[in-house]
Amino acid sequence: MTCLETVVIALGGNAILRRGTKGTPREQWETVKAAAREIARIASNGSRVVVTHGNGPQVGYLLEAFESLPRDKPRQSLDLAVAMTQGWLGFLIAHSIEREAETLGVEAKTAVIVTRVMVSRRDPSFENPSKYIGSYYTEEEAKRLEEQYGWVMKRDPRGMYRRVVPSPTPLRILEADRIKQLVENNYIVVAVGGGGIPVDEDLQPVEAVIDKDLASSLLARSINADRFIILTDVKGVAVNYGKPDEEWLTTVTVSQLEEYYAQGHFPPGSMGPKVKAAIDFVKETGGTASIGDLQEAYRVYRRESGTHIIPDKP
Repeated sequence: MTCLETVVIALGGNAILRRGTKGTPREQWETVKAAAREIARIASNGSRVVVTHGNGPQVGYLLEAFESLPRDKPRQSLDLAVAMTQGWLGFLIAHSIEREAETLGVEAKTAVIVTRVMVSRRDPSFENPSKYIGSYYTEEEAKRLEEQYGWVMKRDPRGMYRRVVPSPTPLRILEADRIKQLVENNYIVVAVGGGGIPVDEDLQPVEAVIDKDLASSLLARSINADRFIILTDVKGVAVNYGKPDEEWLTTVTVSQLEEYYAQGHFPPGSMGPKVKAAIDFVKETGGTASIGDLQEAYRVYRRESGTHIIPDKP
């Protein structure tokens, strides 16, 4: 019997909402369709696929919508907003994959799993919120929102201001066994949306947003995936990014990438979590990880584009 390769693919926020768009339903469908086409090509190549995704813009949108309600209407909590986005985006992604697979002449069975992820309430992120969610604002707008809603706003790596919330380290994927079972039955599974719904050790919901890439890496390790692919809006990983001696990495050993990481080449608010997620996966499993441009997802999968992190030689 042929042993099929299992690939976990983490979609960046640009898979659902491109920067500069308003996020209308039509815009979302059009953007997701492009990502789904790439995933369908990968699945049609014979790989078993699990898709994860971010939710920063969407969860921020919901929280802003909650705040705009009349005062006598209850505000929903952040954990519930994360759960809502799992259904919202899971539907978009799964439905689009099935449609795109049909155009390729192949059948695709999809399943969307509302996923909980265990975190610790003692995580230091609760004292120092760092996870960007929601829309982009000017400094003046950010100050107004801080005063109006009590939000914490920070300048993001692109120079605009966004709301930040706690982002605790993921410890365990509660639905990992069910996800693995579905994958083994040849379902394309959409899971760990938005990093998962955070719950504590007593399974009580926690108001936070878990980093999608770190949670995706944990899922990939938990289900014994062979490969882990992170798709974003840049062509790969670079050291000295934006400087005259900028160097884009193509194939790099996990030890070398870990050294670059320790030297501070990858900012915490952008490439840092992606690199950390890739390092964790390769070190624990001995598999390979890739980071590349969503628009070239199939070429990243084929190792023709992007950055590929490989185990150290024995």
